[in-house]
Amino acid sequence: MQLERAKVVIEPIKSQEVILVLDATFFKRIFGVLVVRTPHLKRNIYWKEITSETINEYLEARIAVEKMRFKIKAVVIDGRPGVRNLFLDVPVQMCHFHQRQIINRYLTLNPKLEASIELKNISSTLCHTNKQKFTHILDLWHDKWADFLKERTINPDNPKRWFYTHKRARSAYRSLKSNLPYLFTYQSFPELKIPNTTNSLDGYFSHLKELVKIHRGLKSTIKHKIIDEILAKIDPKI
Repeated sequence: MQLERAKVVIEPIKSQEVILVLDATFFKRIFGVLVVRTPHLKRNIYWKEITSETINEYLEARIAVEKMRFKIKAVVIDGRPGVRNLFLDVPVQMCHFHQRQIINRYLTLNPKLEASIELKNISSTLCHTNKQKFTHILDLWHDKWADFLKERTINPDNPKRWFYTHKRARSAYRSLKSNLPYLFTYQSFPELKIPNTTNSLDGYFSHLKELVKIHRGLKSTIKHKIIDEILAKIDPKI
């Protein structure tokens, strides 16, 4: 399939300061779409069909937005470290929903170990706390379970080799700790009214996938046209 060029808004928007929400979604791994949205204007100002969610695609999106003479005040992203590095000059907010998804992948929806249950409960407070309180309770959890996290399992076939017994809990904690500087940015800049999630795009993505599924018998060119029309709408009721 040959991908089409990047799309920008059909109706012009006056260049201005904007907060950007950036995210991508894929359709059965065949192709995806990367979208840049300004939630306060309720508009998608850039989107492009992609085959993979690379850092270069996000860089291209930023360049395109700035060429439209928008001044970026802050961004909301899904937490990819490489994407964060593209916006070191502006406040960066990591999406709380994506952070909790990461924790769910590591700990599952119903963890069995007490340490994992406690850590999952801590992550569930993200939207109802602040950086100081969250950092404090996360540090307390780490101090309590420090020995647990250091436990090792020896490879029975090679006693010289080992791995951390609770590597999923370690990974979940490390994710929260490394993303902590970006989880409460929206509270540090209250005047900007930065969203703490990429939810403003979720409705679009759900609607797009629903339409593509319904029209699975249509030619791919028609499907892509439907996607463009949905993304070009101003705050559609979906």
